Amino acid sequence: MLNLLRMDYSMFALVLVLLACIEQSWATCVVDSFTVKQDFDPKRYAGKWYALQKKDPEGLFLQDNISAEYAIGDDGAMVAASKGRVTLFGFWVVCADMAAQYSMNYQGLASYLSSGGDNYWIIDTDYDNYAITYACRTLKDDGSCDDGYSLIFSRNPRGLPPPIQRIVRQKQEEICMAGQFEPVLQSGAC
Repeated sequence: MLNLLRMDYSMFALVLVLLACIEQSWATCVVDSFTVKQDFDPKRYAGKWYALQKKDPEGLFLQDNISAEYAIGDDGAMVAASKGRVTLFGFWVVCADMAAQYSMNYQGLASYLSSGGDNYWIIDTDYDNYAITYACRTLKDDGSCDDGYSLIFSRNPRGLPPPIQRIVRQKQEEICMAGQFEPVLQSGAC
C-alpha cells in the first residue's frame, strides 16, 4: 500500500511539473502584449528613483549606484538624468552621468525613448514606492524581445517592503524576465 501511495504522489508531482511547463509555454512574451501602467501620471512619477534590481541588455550598461531623476519640461517632455558606475576598458571604474528626453504617450504606453531608439515603458508604479521599467532594443520576428532590459526602482535606496516585492516578482514574470534580475548596490558612490 505504501508503494502505491508513493507512486501516486510521484505521478501527481510529475503531472504538476508538466502542467507548469505547458502553462509557461502558453505564456506570451510578445512585447506588444505586455501590460503597462494605465493612466500614467508623469507629474507624480517625476523625482528621484534608485535602482534596486536590474536585468542588463547586451553591451555596456551601468553596474551599480544607479539613480534617475525625472522632470517634466515646459513642453511636456519628460527629461531623465541618470547616474551610475560603469567599468571601462575592464579596469577603470567611473561614475557616469547620462541624460535622456522622453516624449510622453498618454494613451497607454508610458513613454518612448526618442533618442537612442529604445522602446521604454513604465510597466507598473505606485509613484511613492516602486517603479518597474522595461525597454526592448530589438524585436524578434515573433514579437518577443531579442535584447531587452529592465530596472526596478524605489524612492528609497534601502529597498522595498515584502508586499511590494511580491508585486515586483509578479510583474517580472509578466514581462518574461523572472529570475533574470540581479541586485543593484546602492553605496552612495555616485
